[in-house]
Amino acid sequence: MAAVTGAGTAPLAATAPVPVIPAHSLLVFLLGLGVLLLVALLLGRLAQRCGLPAVVGELTTGILLGPTVLGAVAPGVSDWFLPRQAEQFHLLDAVGQVGVLLLVGLTGVEVDLAFVRRRGGAAARISLAGLLLPLGLGIATAYLLPGSLLGADTDRDVFALFLGVAMCVSAIPVIAKTLLDMKLLHRNIGQLTLAAGVIDDICGWLLLSVVSALATTGVRAGTVLFSVCAVIGFVVFAALVGRPAGAAALRAAGRAEGSGPLVATTVVLIMLGAALTQSLGLEAVFGAFVVGFVIGSVPGLDRARLAPLRTTVLAVLAPIFFASAGLRMDLTALADAPVLAAALAVIAVAILGKFTGAFLGAWSSRLNRWEALALGAGMNARGVIEVVVATVGLRLGVLNTATYTIVVLVAVVTSVMAPPILRRAMSRVEQTAEEELRRLGAGDRSGVADLRGG
Repeated sequence: MAAVTGAGTAPLAATAPVPVIPAHSLLVFLLGLGVLLLVALLLGRLAQRCGLPAVVGELTTGILLGPTVLGAVAPGVSDWFLPRQAEQFHLLDAVGQVGVLLLVGLTGVEVDLAFVRRRGGAAARISLAGLLLPLGLGIATAYLLPGSLLGADTDRDVFALFLGVAMCVSAIPVIAKTLLDMKLLHRNIGQLTLAAGVIDDICGWLLLSVVSALATTGVRAGTVLFSVCAVIGFVVFAALVGRPAGAAALRAAGRAEGSGPLVATTVVLIMLGAALTQSLGLEAVFGAFVVGFVIGSVPGLDRARLAPLRTTVLAVLAPIFFASAGLRMDLTALADAPVLAAALAVIAVAILGKFTGAFLGAWSSRLNRWEALALGAGMNARGVIEVVVATVGLRLGVLNTATYTIVVLVAVVTSVMAPPILRRAMSRVEQTAEEELRRLGAGDRSGVADLRGG
């Protein structure tokens, strides 16, 4: 075919089509995805049989199939269906990222705006106490650890600040999944934990940006100021522009027959919000949560029609995310006695700081001891956000492989210990009429709970 030309212009070169994914890469991706989801569902069901939420088994999946267990026992088998090539691994990452963004977005939809307004002061106090105490203890602990645990390209001060930040973050995805699995999201404690966790995450990411700058080019006022302004600007934009625009789109989708248009519109809004915060240098999960929060505040939204999306996210996409996150963990480094001793010390400090800080913040807000205990347990869950922080530290050279493993271990231990403490504490807290109305207003999710085994 002749090349198309314009008057006075050179012939337009034909654009070659983007190559499709190679057949073998597609095969490996489908096999890895299927096996990962199968094991995650089986271990999630086993965790529920043991009285734990499914997320505990899903987090364990990546540890069993990754370098920690299968990679050490049968590396050939592990590399066969979960190869370590970046381009192949990123396919699983992409599916997992979609899952966590939708999970966090749907969690934002379920937040009770009226309750947050009433208890915003309590959430701020809980978050502040849960940030400052573990931050200080983490910094102090870092100065006591042996020099062999420092990254090759850092000094003790930067390492101490980074470890302090790692100790003070919470994990909205894990907190959200745990509350959903345990049917606690409609409870006041669940709402308060979520609100405090959001404040925690915002402060944590800002602190991480400061420490990251210190580890590279040094702290610059412009960098810190931009991060703060980006957070405030996005929230203002979401409230003043995003809310009316999103409300119009959701109302139009709601008039259509069936749940499909409303579900699709919700997904589009969550993804666009996540993309915007990612482009600002913030975390995509922050944008997803804020957009979900805005969607949930739209008057007249029929949340029950989002049930198909909840089912897909909770039963398929979220397990893939939590399982794939564990594939980068390698706990075999704990065979070294000094590393194990340091790990035990860091875990103890992490639990003591976060748990005690959140507990004291709840106590100062006049919550009873069982409510304070539940809040401490929920805020103590670090989960995959801790893994993200550890990955940043490893990339910047602040952490070495051993320290990275220790920080990841904190994420796993705190996420596993939260559910039984939450269940024990919440069994002593009576459900109020307000909480029952909130549960009914969010739509009956018993079908999802049955599918997930509660």
